[in-house]
Amino acid sequence: MAIALRKPQEIEKLRAANKIVGGALELLRSNTKVGVSLKELDAMAEKFIFDAGARPSFKGLYGFPSAVCCSLNQVIIHGIPTDYKLQEGDVIGYDIGTELDGWFGDAAITVGVGKIDKQDEQLIACAKDTLYEAIDSIKVGMRFKELSGVLEKAIISRGFVPLYNFCGHGIGKKPHEEPEIPNYLDGKSSKAGPKIKNGMVFCLEPMICQKESEPIILDNNWDVVSTDSLRGSHYEHTVAVINGKAEILSLA
Repeated sequence: MAIALRKPQEIEKLRAANKIVGGALELLRSNTKVGVSLKELDAMAEKFIFDAGARPSFKGLYGFPSAVCCSLNQVIIHGIPTDYKLQEGDVIGYDIGTELDGWFGDAAITVGVGKIDKQDEQLIACAKDTLYEAIDSIKVGMRFKELSGVLEKAIISRGFVPLYNFCGHGIGKKPHEEPEIPNYLDGKSSKAGPKIKNGMVFCLEPMICQKESEPIILDNNWDVVSTDSLRGSHYEHTVAVINGKAEILSLA
């Protein structure tokens, strides 16, 4: 497994690509309102990305048809935008990728539409709080498996479970690079596998289920739900390891 170590000027290029992602996500957050359609939101973010001089890297990636993954209610990740118009109480996840001058950005948020119930508030908070807790734990010399253990413990301690078979990942000159970073400890020992080093850049993305971790991919070959058929949530940041700790690159 070859995990790239990025030079400072390369990290700045990644920061530029990711800053556009952060801006597009904030645009979607502010426009998440009753009556707006998923396709309208997708078009809005796509225009923002192009206007910033980048391109939406998810569009066409592995055959995905849109700029934004719009994952509604029971869909946890990889939702395809439709003509559906948001309704009060919905939960919607946005996942966006960009490519700028050959370098990639990637981040995600989950947002409630209007007033949502307490369980959905906790569901969204689990993804967000787990992400930041994991980022704060990162230090040079820590193994990626230990980081997966931190993610899993944080999710379970909040009363939820991680989605299986999908994971965080490295990022750089490609949208997905080594290593794979599951949100759960795969195998018994966290004391194995590669260690985190200065210059590494990767995406952490807690994907949260309520009761059951097993995924089902729906008939459109993209939307991922849990076998429990309950709502999910998803948060993601791209981080770079600089001076021994993780710095978030995907802020607006």
